[in-house]
Amino acid sequence: MSFRTKRVFIATPFYMLFEFFLLKYFFLLFGGVKDVYLFIATLLLGGLQCIPMIFEEKKSTAAGRFCTEIFGIWQWAMLMILIDLIVIYAIKQFIGISLFAVCILLAVVPILGVYSYFHAHKLVVKEHTLKFDNLKEEVNIVHLSDIHFGAVRHKKIINHVADKLNELSDRCDIAIVSGDLADGSCVVKEDNFQAFKKVNMPIVFTPGNHDFYPGIENVCRAAKKAGMIILDDEKMEFKGLNIFGLSFTFGDKEDVSNEQLKQATDEDAVNIINYHVPYGWDLFTRLGYNLQLSGHTHGGQFYPMRWFCKLMFKYNMGIFEKNGSYLSVTTGVGSMDTPMRLGTDSELVILKLRKK
Repeated sequence: MSFRTKRVFIATPFYMLFEFFLLKYFFLLFGGVKDVYLFIATLLLGGLQCIPMIFEEKKSTAAGRFCTEIFGIWQWAMLMILIDLIVIYAIKQFIGISLFAVCILLAVVPILGVYSYFHAHKLVVKEHTLKFDNLKEEVNIVHLSDIHFGAVRHKKIINHVADKLNELSDRCDIAIVSGDLADGSCVVKEDNFQAFKKVNMPIVFTPGNHDFYPGIENVCRAAKKAGMIILDDEKMEFKGLNIFGLSFTFGDKEDVSNEQLKQATDEDAVNIINYHVPYGWDLFTRLGYNLQLSGHTHGGQFYPMRWFCKLMFKYNMGIFEKNGSYLSVTTGVGSMDTPMRLGTDSELVILKLRKK
């Protein structure tokens, strides 16, 4: 059983308890419902989350993926209903509120749900120009991260990203993936990333924490078969750029020392570090790196999580510049757990490297 699945199994009883009381208060607005029915409903929903994950680790099926996606949408809906109920409760403390008004407020959830679901599946391309003193030639990088291939977003997202990269290949030189190519919610087979083989530019990939959950050897095997360049604590040269891929995981590998990171830089090149999490920018800059490429945060993915992520991460999303050094934090391509986006984009970022 993977780390991700264990985490879900541990969290499920607490989530079911929360869900029980949330549904109880929700139905009280309409006269109430017997606790036994709510108990049965929460058990079924708990099974809808846990049971497919067990099978998805062995063999991914359309039924398993459908159940996982439905539960992900339901998780999002529960959070939105909670916010709705808090608003309704607050209003009731000061003024009366009719059943019609309650229904109007609750109707906001499915409306936002439809928008958030389709918005999460729309890829947006953004462009930024970054200027460097020692750039040897102009280079356009497509920076992407957090594809999260898994039970919620399966081969369709790989095909979608591959098609979009091919559209950009006539004006971009290289694509760099900053981790979480896989999600860990289903097994990764050798041919799962084959759509990337048709992309007309090199694709560099450095693992992030989620890539270790389905087995990092499985993810790397599929990536290699798709022709991707894996930089796992390694570097490569490309058109005068020195690109170092620093893998990130929660304790599943030895840390790379600062001395090793320093030795990997090239004084005569623009040094890029591909690192899944937006940490260490100041340190990497002191070690000689001019540009850090990161993801991980998803920008919070949807409100209100976007506000919490802004508090959790100093560099949550966007382009940051300090003394000629840059940090690019992309909100990612895919989605984790729930296929919804509200207030963020599923994005590919074109970084146009130019000489000052």
